[in-house]
Amino acid sequence: MSSALHTARSGLDAQDMRMRVISNNLANVNTTGFKRDRAEFQSLMYQNYRQAGANSEQSTQYATGLNIGTGVRIVGTERINTQGSMQSTDNPTDMAINGSGYFQVLKPDGTITYTRDGSFTVSSEGLLVTNDGYPLQPDITIPEGARSLTIGKDGTVSIVNAGDSSPSQIGQIQVANFLNPAGLQPLGDNLFAETAASGAPIVGTPGVDGLGEINQNMLETSNVNMVEEMVNMIETQRAYEVNSKVISTVDGMMQYVTQNL
Repeated sequence: MSSALHTARSGLDAQDMRMRVISNNLANVNTTGFKRDRAEFQSLMYQNYRQAGANSEQSTQYATGLNIGTGVRIVGTERINTQGSMQSTDNPTDMAINGSGYFQVLKPDGTITYTRDGSFTVSSEGLLVTNDGYPLQPDITIPEGARSLTIGKDGTVSIVNAGDSSPSQIGQIQVANFLNPAGLQPLGDNLFAETAASGAPIVGTPGVDGLGEINQNMLETSNVNMVEEMVNMIETQRAYEVNSKVISTVDGMMQYVTQNL
């Protein structure tokens, strides 16, 4: 009886954690560049009472074993890196990566982090920075008095200065990709950090060697599908209720044994 209670309890814990993953996806349905997560389940160790293929008699063998599972657990969360939709903003400092890759952002402690959120602004020093003030890498400085800003699909940044008719290039945006983007560590604030699982960043020019192109005046929306997440939420709720029912049933069985045997 206690083993059945433990198995059902593991189911409650796993479904509760899955619901947390789903709720985070839904909470970030409007977060720029957000990539939804999926909970991955794994069965716990089995209790092997009889091995398949063991001798049942001197000349015969058991065709199947007697193996009782002890429950389930969440073994990990997998980030689904599908492309989000492109949303026009008419803001020249907004950018979206159409394809693979991440913008590189410098944090105050000197570490490079990575993001799909291309909602950049211009700081008081003229640098292109995130909403939190972290500068885009390599540095892009917009000089005072620039009349227009153009960012090409290959990341070239050009401006037209006051009094000039032809544009002049002031910088080159580079993007980074990873052999295993799902291995990046989420830090919050739409930022990710390199890990041993992700591998070292592969930095290059947008649109070259499989890297995505940059679309100016656009932002990438979240790839969360609300309908799919709602279905997952209902499924998780039903699974949680069933595991709760198992605990109630086992508790009733134990009360019967205590009172009648």
